[in-house]
Amino acid sequence: MMNLSLQYPIFGPEIQCPHCRQTVAALTLTDTYLCPRHGAFEANPNTGELIHLQSGRHWRRWNGEWYRQHTHPDGIRFEIHEALDKLYTQGYRATRVIIARRYQELMSGYLERSTPWRSEQPEATSARLYGLQVDFSPEPSEEPSWEVINFDLEKELGVPVRYPYFRLFE
Repeated sequence: MMNLSLQYPIFGPEIQCPHCRQTVAALTLTDTYLCPRHGAFEANPNTGELIHLQSGRHWRRWNGEWYRQHTHPDGIRFEIHEALDKLYTQGYRATRVIIARRYQELMSGYLERSTPWRSEQPEATSARLYGLQVDFSPEPSEEPSWEVINFDLEKELGVPVRYPYFRLFE
């Protein structure tokens, strides 16, 4: 009797499409998943990555969520910007962004650098992105999730913006 798990790619008989989150079936006896909207994704059993064949984008999964693995700083900057917008619409604001250490070299040229005016020490230089303090994650050996996830935002409940002319209706 043949083991049924050998008929499917490494992620099983179906996954959620990393783009649209629609359930996508695996093609049996291949390493491929086929999304009707986004095309074919190939599972690489050696790296644990899902590769979108049309664009070449790579994805990895952590706790059931897909995370795109970026090769260009604009990709991660765009993803952070989208997350900031989402936080804002939920009534929060970000106070700091922690980026996976594997992107440190890729992002270094795109971060704003400033030295506090009272400080003469070069180590007091802080990196910023979209006005937020940037720190880099611990090594993946310390926290394995950082091998897959790209960034995390520290947040706090935002203060609603109130304009003076809205007071007429209070």
